[in-house]
Amino acid sequence: MQLALNYSPQAAELLRLGRIQIDLYKCPDWPELIEQAQAQAPVYVHFPLVAGQHNIEEVGLEKIEALLAQTGTYFVNTHIAPRYQDLSNPDDADEVVQAVLADVMPLVERFGAERVIVENIPYPDFDEQKPRTVILPRVIQRVVQESGCGLLLDIGHARLTSEYLGIDTRDYITQLPVERLREVHITGVGISPQGQRTDHMPMTSEDWSLLEWTLASIRRGMWARPRIIACEYGGVGPMFEWRSSPAAILEDTPRMYELVRQVQMA
Repeated sequence: MQLALNYSPQAAELLRLGRIQIDLYKCPDWPELIEQAQAQAPVYVHFPLVAGQHNIEEVGLEKIEALLAQTGTYFVNTHIAPRYQDLSNPDDADEVVQAVLADVMPLVERFGAERVIVENIPYPDFDEQKPRTVILPRVIQRVVQESGCGLLLDIGHARLTSEYLGIDTRDYITQLPVERLREVHITGVGISPQGQRTDHMPMTSEDWSLLEWTLASIRRGMWARPRIIACEYGGVGPMFEWRSSPAAILEDTPRMYELVRQVQMA
């Protein structure tokens, strides 16, 4: 199990100065950025695949193959996120599952079920394109069970979703297929400059509590042991220019590194 951190110029400078430790960077599928990050540390790629939106050809299977080989990335990830306009009945769980599987199964056939992981999305979706059905644990369970793939658990997404549903975040997560856990994402949850509740923020006490609970569940063997715990704070481009504070990276990364190390040694 390794600790990854979103690549950002701020993180790179802290790593260069020896002020943080990580096992590898997490990068989008941008070749130039990957090359830049690889000059400093190992890299794995997080792909922009969206199961239910049929964008496999847009991302490109050959590009995915090449980046897997270049970086040693093990998993091919995709988000569970069909849109209203692509469904005849967005409230029909069977239709949602089949729409997702239509994009997951070609990945399974190409790369093998053990190398494909599906990620829970946050809800509500502020662009209002995705139905509530996609966040239901029974839908996510079915996708994993029927495809044979693994789960990428995004804790921040789960926290936002459970707040919307009015249930405890731990209760929501334990209904997901954590026995097939392969990767974990963590960031803080807070308020954006636009006044929206969002993730990719510095950690708060509740976020630390959820991460520690997650790691304890893994250490005790209650959940499967993932390959990677990834902090998604910081990055490159407009999405991250207001949330890549060196102070936040320096505050949060050493604590995460130590928590992950404790599980590795257990």
